[in-house]
Amino acid sequence: MPKTHIIGLGKSGVAAARLLKKNGWEVELSDRNTSDSLEQQQQKLTQEGITVKLGYSFEPETSLDLVVVSPGVPWDIPPLQRARESGIETIGEMELAWRYLKSSPWVGITGTNGKTTTTALVAAIFHTAGLNAPACGNIGYAACELALSETSPDWVIAEISSYQIESSSTLGPQIGVWTTLTPDHLSRHHTIENYFNIKASLLNRSQIQVFNSDDSYIRQNAINLGHNAHWTSIKGKTNLMGDTAKGIYIEDGWVVALGEKIVSVESLRMLGNHNQQNLLMAVGVAKLAGIEKEAIAEAVKTFPGVPHRLEYICTWNGVDFVNDSKATNYDAAAVGLSAVPGPVLLIAGGEAKQGNDNDWLRRIKEKVAAVLLIGDAAETFAKRLQKINFHNYEIVGGMERAVIRGAALAKKYDAKVVLLSPACASFDQYPNFEQRGEHFRELCLKLISEGRRKR
Repeated sequence: MPKTHIIGLGKSGVAAARLLKKNGWEVELSDRNTSDSLEQQQQKLTQEGITVKLGYSFEPETSLDLVVVSPGVPWDIPPLQRARESGIETIGEMELAWRYLKSSPWVGITGTNGKTTTTALVAAIFHTAGLNAPACGNIGYAACELALSETSPDWVIAEISSYQIESSSTLGPQIGVWTTLTPDHLSRHHTIENYFNIKASLLNRSQIQVFNSDDSYIRQNAINLGHNAHWTSIKGKTNLMGDTAKGIYIEDGWVVALGEKIVSVESLRMLGNHNQQNLLMAVGVAKLAGIEKEAIAEAVKTFPGVPHRLEYICTWNGVDFVNDSKATNYDAAAVGLSAVPGPVLLIAGGEAKQGNDNDWLRRIKEKVAAVLLIGDAAETFAKRLQKINFHNYEIVGGMERAVIRGAALAKKYDAKVVLLSPACASFDQYPNFEQRGEHFRELCLKLISEGRRKR
């Protein structure tokens, strides 16, 4: 019986463990953390015949045939390097899923920003067309969960991060999509060139490619990638790279894909030019997959958007509260500020990332009435704001205080929006950006309910 070790007791690791166990492997699963919830998972998996080690740092053993890595585990840590050097095959959970699901065509969507919304919209279009095409990867299911299903999907719609591409040497989608590229995850990938090359490897293995002409880095560096490239642009046909007959663009308020008018841009319920870019890529994928334009148009009209990405929560005293917790870097946060009307009360901060914050700071000066700073990055952000001569900020510590102050200051400054758009990871205060966004939602709705009780 072949033996595998899986690192990481998250959703991906558990799905990988169950998939390999089902297929006759001896499975060992480990996590360096310990907690009550992990111990409960340990008990359940042990009953399924899977060995679970908690508080354990992986070291390769000669008895192993395969090591599977969850997305959050750095690909270049010494134990994984030693495993590879000793001849133990080492792959990521996404690569494992590909090996069991490659009889189904895949859409692989990657990019610094925009990939979650694009993935969700692609899945919605395919669903409207009557296809079994669940979203997986960084959104929805773990990819290996789909491989556990008794029925093969018609399509696999996968949001694939650079971490997952890095550990997937053979994953080759039918359609590969590259949304944007700006400096991110450089603490892991070190240079933007490395980051670009990791993303490019997925597109080069894809049979059909969809690229964003409006992204300057992709436009300059990806022109020779792939052999069947389709480019998108919200700026019209004249801004397209490559063969314009293969393009997807906006003309006279309509999305035109491969020469055919598909859907009115006004049908899209989401704010911002970046969401029009996401729309073009999703429509392009659907058209390339052979979906009828009626199903595409219907799905676009009814698509509500993605939680935690410019998600409208409520209106309090005439001020909209908007959750953009998924803006975990400067570029995403700058996009968020561009999409909402000013003046804005901005809540920002968390665990800071490397990156160029100049565009973000410029948009703060243009649109923001005041900034409320939370989390570990508060002092650092305060110094950055001082350097651009922006002094209307407060260090408030946590989310509860930020929402209360946001509501009070919005009235003072006649702001139209209180926007949570942190420009930071969440890990200093929350396990993930979703829980940060959910906490913001709860606090905003609490404002409404308390306001009603006072009437």
